[in-house]
Amino acid sequence: MRGSWHGSLRVRHTLMFGLMFLLAGSAVLGGVMILVQNTMDYSLSVALTSKFEKYPGEDPQVANLITTQEVSKQIIMDSMRDNLLTKGGSTVLAVCLVATAAAWWLSGRLLRPLNMITDTAHRIAGRTLHKRIELDGPPSEVKSLADSFDSMLDRLDEAFAGQGRFIANAAHELKTPIALNRTLLDVAMARPDSPPQMLRLGENLLAVNLRHERLIDSLLTLARAEDAVTDRRPVDLAQLAGYALDVTAKAAAEQRVQVQAGLAAAPVVGDPVLLEQLIRNLVDNAVRYNHPHGFVWVQTLAEVGQAEIIVTNTGALISPHEVPVLFEPFRRLTDRVGSARGSGLGLSIVRAVAQAHGGDALAIPRPDGGLSVRVILPRGDAPRS
Repeated sequence: MRGSWHGSLRVRHTLMFGLMFLLAGSAVLGGVMILVQNTMDYSLSVALTSKFEKYPGEDPQVANLITTQEVSKQIIMDSMRDNLLTKGGSTVLAVCLVATAAAWWLSGRLLRPLNMITDTAHRIAGRTLHKRIELDGPPSEVKSLADSFDSMLDRLDEAFAGQGRFIANAAHELKTPIALNRTLLDVAMARPDSPPQMLRLGENLLAVNLRHERLIDSLLTLARAEDAVTDRRPVDLAQLAGYALDVTAKAAAEQRVQVQAGLAAAPVVGDPVLLEQLIRNLVDNAVRYNHPHGFVWVQTLAEVGQAEIIVTNTGALISPHEVPVLFEPFRRLTDRVGSARGSGLGLSIVRAVAQAHGGDALAIPRPDGGLSVRVILPRGDAPRS
């Protein structure tokens, strides 16, 4: 049986029916005992009275005989009651056990459609809207509920599919003019007669253009991460972390940030593109939100059933109550170094990607400043290292 025994509707139905059978059987047995006892008592009394009514009432021998018969009567009644109580109780108990087993089976049959609805809801909670109940059977309240649930899933699936198409179209429409602006700026800056003021303006516009491109890419990654992960392949977090460190090495050198890594094999099964973006966001944030001559520590490790990546950096002091804000989209701490250069989507994407893979992301402030972000991912059917 799925779920815990406590609070199970099937268990409660079975116990209720079993108790009802036990109480009904006990009531019937009690009624039968009273009826049989009264009948036997009346029959024996009539038999004894008719047998001794022809003898004088003062005869001592007759009186002794009547007393003996009364004692025998009591013995018979006690024996009959004990026999009926023992055999009748055993019969009631056996019938109750059989009825309880039948109630358990019948309750399972009746609750099977509800279990199907629950299983479908659990699969949908696992980020898929393509499952349906498709309950077969005659019209009933449960079938009506299942059909309504399927109709709701159809509408939700269409809504999410439309949202995905809208995001893709919007990204295309937004990227096209940004790419055109970048091309025009490059051409204008490449002209030999461009004045210095034009070159400085072009550099500033290119920086703004690049920031907009990164913002659009981050929004697309966040939207994709919140959808179902369909492209799942074996990948090693250590290799992705090594690549991310190579990419951010120049930025770390410019900010005079020392990066240290302890990369142990950490195989998982997931979307390589999304996981690479997750790790790059972690490392980029650790380098960006740091102070000169600071440190960044990157560690990957594998445990039983899960793999982890931990990125720790020095930086500004962060209060524990400010940590949840870091994982919200477009939320930045104004006192963090480099916050003006970020879009506020870095850790939002990290958590979204982790949760899309069945994991989670946690952040702990360091007492002397900075942050330690820990991402836990299930290994799935990844090969053992």
